[in-house]
Amino acid sequence: MTEPLLHVVLVEPEIPPNAGNIARLCAATRCRLHLVGPLGFEVSDRYLKRAGLDYWEFLDWKVWENWEAFRAENGFPERWHLFTTKGERRHVDASFRAGDYLLFGRESKGLPEALLNAHPDRRVRIPKLHPQVRSLNLSTAAGIGVYEALRQLEFGTPGA
Repeated sequence: MTEPLLHVVLVEPEIPPNAGNIARLCAATRCRLHLVGPLGFEVSDRYLKRAGLDYWEFLDWKVWENWEAFRAENGFPERWHLFTTKGERRHVDASFRAGDYLLFGRESKGLPEALLNAHPDRRVRIPKLHPQVRSLNLSTAAGIGVYEALRQLEFGTPGA
């Protein structure tokens, strides 16, 4: 398998259709999907598979038992972007490179506070225009983040 353009990391995702939609996004964009447990569903869940439709065979993905297992194998690379509503830097102001990791937290709570507090310089925010709307849907946020990074990478093709 070729090296992925990006890594999309879902930390403790809870809703199968969101993860399925993101799996489809990753298959379409040559991104590696990391599902970091505990998961709020089984990877055999019919809603997860249905959302990804028939693209699972094209997906480069790995399931991790927990954050510790993921971090033990992946370390904490310099090129991690922590997507959160608590970020100061907008996603369009972040600088993305091939091989970067885009981290997204669970639907109900986002990324762990300890992780966000330890790395405030790596926080990335997608602006919302309505102050009463708490956050975007996880799969929407992942799509926005991935496509901004791909835009900066010229979609993996110089001059595209």
